[in-house]
Amino acid sequence: MYNLKGKTAIVTGSGRPLGIGEAIVLRYASEGCNVVISDIGKSMGAEFPSDAIGSTLEMEEIANKARQYGVEAITVPCDVRKSNDVENLVRKAVEAFGSVDIFVNNAGVGYLMQLVTEMDEEKWDAVLDVNLKGAFLGIKYAAKQMIEQNRGGRIINIASQAAKSGFPFASAYTSSKHGLVGLTRATAIELAKHKITVNAVCPNHITTGLGDWQNKFFSDKLGLTYEQYMARMKSNIPMGRTGLVEDIAKACAFLASDQADYITGEAMNVSGGEEMH
Repeated sequence: MYNLKGKTAIVTGSGRPLGIGEAIVLRYASEGCNVVISDIGKSMGAEFPSDAIGSTLEMEEIANKARQYGVEAITVPCDVRKSNDVENLVRKAVEAFGSVDIFVNNAGVGYLMQLVTEMDEEKWDAVLDVNLKGAFLGIKYAAKQMIEQNRGGRIINIASQAAKSGFPFASAYTSSKHGLVGLTRATAIELAKHKITVNAVCPNHITTGLGDWQNKFFSDKLGLTYEQYMARMKSNIPMGRTGLVEDIAKACAFLASDQADYITGEAMNVSGGEEMH
């Protein structure tokens, strides 16, 4: 246990049931941390369909789970592509809890995939706007609040194995996650004097709802059955299994704790040994 009692954490993209964001929220709640659950809240066109976003109802269901740990939880819909929305997200957290101590940039788009020769500009823009611009805005407004509080803070960016290696059909996603590691490193240097650490967590594949879609997509593109594709994936992982959402939540709990106060600018692999650089 890392004892985050009395602190406040915001987790973007945390409204999907059984997703990475939910796992991070519930782990923080179990550590005594008040939590802000945030997601886009409603479908917004072809790039953001209802089955790919966290709805306001799902956000509230996750908040109720968090409250069972005896902490406070609120929900704030937020489109991370929009500066006003992200600024409002931070403001709502401060109004509710008095501070922002931990900010996790978890919102991401990993379902708009095409060969680069076929990639639509609208899809490219949607991926980069959420995965990279959204993280930039999260860092900007979280850091401004943390600097004003003058007691440090933790910013954690959920990157990917795709931040270290390339994958077919994922030029936009891979570019955004490589960029996110660069953003992590640059802002870690800028914010260190304020005792604000900035780190990235790089999961390999995790079969969430999105992960299941990715499994079906890639197995089809590779001419494999779903079972063959999963077996091949596991064979590439030294620990013999794909990741769990709890694996990522554990890393986020550690990076948010006092035990990680001398760690900044890192891109931590959480991949069962599949990614080692």
